[in-house]
Amino acid sequence: MLKFAKVAYEHLIISSSQHDPIISFSLLIIGMLMFYIMKKPKPVYLLDFACFRPPPMYRVPFATANEHGRIILASQPENVEFQLKIFERAGLGEETSLPGALHYIPPTPSLMDAREETEMVVFSAVDSLFEQTRLKPEDIDIVIMNCSLFVATPSLSSIVIHKYKMRSNVKSYSLSGMGCSAGLISIDLAKHLLQVHPESNALVISTEIITPNSYLGSERSMLLPNVLFRMGGAAILLTNKRCLSNHAKYSLLHVVRTHKGADDKSYGCVTQTEDKEGYPGVALSQDLMVIAAKSLKSNISTLGSLVLPLSEQLSFLFNLLGRKVFKLNRKPYIPNFKKAFDHYCIHAGGRAVLDAIQESLKLSDEHIEASRMTLYRWGNTSSSSVWYEMGYIEAKGRMKKGDRVWQIGFGSGFKCNSVVWKCNRDIEIPKSGAWADCINRYPVSVPEIVKD
Repeated sequence: MLKFAKVAYEHLIISSSQHDPIISFSLLIIGMLMFYIMKKPKPVYLLDFACFRPPPMYRVPFATANEHGRIILASQPENVEFQLKIFERAGLGEETSLPGALHYIPPTPSLMDAREETEMVVFSAVDSLFEQTRLKPEDIDIVIMNCSLFVATPSLSSIVIHKYKMRSNVKSYSLSGMGCSAGLISIDLAKHLLQVHPESNALVISTEIITPNSYLGSERSMLLPNVLFRMGGAAILLTNKRCLSNHAKYSLLHVVRTHKGADDKSYGCVTQTEDKEGYPGVALSQDLMVIAAKSLKSNISTLGSLVLPLSEQLSFLFNLLGRKVFKLNRKPYIPNFKKAFDHYCIHAGGRAVLDAIQESLKLSDEHIEASRMTLYRWGNTSSSSVWYEMGYIEAKGRMKKGDRVWQIGFGSGFKCNSVVWKCNRDIEIPKSGAWADCINRYPVSVPEIVKD
């Protein structure tokens, strides 16, 4: 289309230049406007999203986790105490959930169990999303699903297409191995696809299937994910259709991705591997928090130029020049991101992660509330955690027209990704959803150490 317009425009210029320079000038202006309009990025809207709410039967209270751990690891009392110590300080509450296969003593998860968890989490979230948006499966043009550790054949996106009998020309993508930041990578992929496919709807599904990834060995660096990760998933509907723009909750403003995979320590700080006894699991290095901090610093250095007011950018620049050029003894200036954002959805990876980010960005307890309550109520749900946090803000009635939301995700590789949304209208408190029947109980005070 762009090539055709260019050829037609050149033909008109040649023809008109032989007659009247005023016409030529007018055509030049029109051509420049056409080129700008055709090259301008198409707006991407978020119609709605839905989060999976596990049935009560899958809940894992602290006492249950403690009892099961002592029975399953009866021959390893030191590892029982290690996990118990982590659990007491992790920031998780009494209502987080694990899939059914992991409630057995001892757990013996199978491929069929993993598929059952996939279908329960994904289909529940997608069903809720279709009900909320009143769209039908045949309205979907693009399907993107991310799940880091469970890879199935047919692919996970194919499972969705088969379940909902979607059109044969639907474009599907399955992302794996990208860790807890994969949900925001999926949003970025959807954004780029919606730039080249006009009048399209994109279904994005973010989850982590826990069933096949419970570590049964004794390596301490691989035991931590057993304590933190829980069931969860989210379905998100994006569109570039003008006819749906008035119904959209949010507009996508920015996506900034940072990948530190060229560095050896960053690349190896979160790794799926086997221990000496052959048990598979995910190993977390002791450098994880330092690497995450460096990745966040790189990410916000790019994001800041897009979202911060000029006064903050100048303050940062003058501070940098003073320290680097004039060798002044000054502390590095940390930009005030509270001037750019109204709400924060920081990946609920654990209490230590949230503490570190709150301190580095100088955020208030209210700014970090959605992330802490998500960790407490649902646990670390991996890539979907930022959507539970967004749901929390909506359920509290705090999302207003014009508000800007910053979603931050971290993942293996090592990656730090940011997505910025702008709220298009005052969001009414949802009558259904993951938080609907419990939001009145939050926020709660989370003790530093939880005792059975």
